[in-house]
Amino acid sequence: MIKGNLSEGACVSRKIIITCAVTGSIYTPTMSPHLPVTPAEIAQSSIEAAEAGAAIIHLHARVPEDGRPSADPDHFRAFIPVINDSCDAVLNISTGGSSLMSLETRLAPARAMKPEMCSLNMGSMNFGIFTLKRKYENWQHEWEPQLLDATRHTMFTNTYQDIENILADLGDGAGARFEFECYDMGHIETLAYYLRQGLVKAPLYVQFVLGVMGGIGASPENLLAMKSCADRLLGDNYQFSVLAAGRHQIELATMGVILGGNVRVGLEDSLTIPPGRLATSNAEQVKKIRTIIEEMGHSVATPEEARRMLCLKGRGAVNMAL
Repeated sequence: MIKGNLSEGACVSRKIIITCAVTGSIYTPTMSPHLPVTPAEIAQSSIEAAEAGAAIIHLHARVPEDGRPSADPDHFRAFIPVINDSCDAVLNISTGGSSLMSLETRLAPARAMKPEMCSLNMGSMNFGIFTLKRKYENWQHEWEPQLLDATRHTMFTNTYQDIENILADLGDGAGARFEFECYDMGHIETLAYYLRQGLVKAPLYVQFVLGVMGGIGASPENLLAMKSCADRLLGDNYQFSVLAAGRHQIELATMGVILGGNVRVGLEDSLTIPPGRLATSNAEQVKKIRTIIEEMGHSVATPEEARRMLCLKGRGAVNMAL
């Protein structure tokens, strides 16, 4: 399994997987008019991102009426078949949902769909988005500042038992592979523990997540440290991708490509695009990083190439009856 070292990433033409996370549960409708919240908007934005070059679409749902985060399977059912019928991208269903949701609530969509991929946060953590509140005054919905404030006194919970249950339920039981989201060094250590125990198997797809308050900060030094830690603990058993929150998205994704990795962009992670203006769509961010990838001499992986690279079970094994 080739994880990609510095010389490989810099000198050898590679296939780069682009993941696009189209809506998430962090940003709110007041923060950008371009954030997709209705099923039609999420579907269209996902399809456009796939057409722009995203091989994997990372999906959350929203309550259509007011845009609040949702893990109701019915809200996923309103857009999943539309996306699946319109493109062949890998559909990656979040098990993260929101820090305010219970584990059972967060897992319900993935349990219903049995997708090719799911995200899996590798530990419990403070997940502070309350600092975003000071940037806005006139809110479209009452729930928006309330959700941000709630992250001062709540935490995102994924205990060891939670992680093991997810691995058994969605992985062993339903054949999903995982986007292992590592927000700090300890999360890589936890993933390495499960690799040694045989509860996870190569090829691991590790998402280095930088810039979320409560996790590791978004800086080149921290990205280098995370890769060094993963190289030491995971050896040749992993490939990685880089997710940097906010204004650091494109610059650290670019660094990730140089280091031999893949990338994740999308309005879940950043509402802007250089030089600091609001991105008008998810596809705009995908096109931006695709241009950078191709100017480096690499090419973007198709969905089928991504499936082979990550040993996914294939579209035919996904429950589209929901």
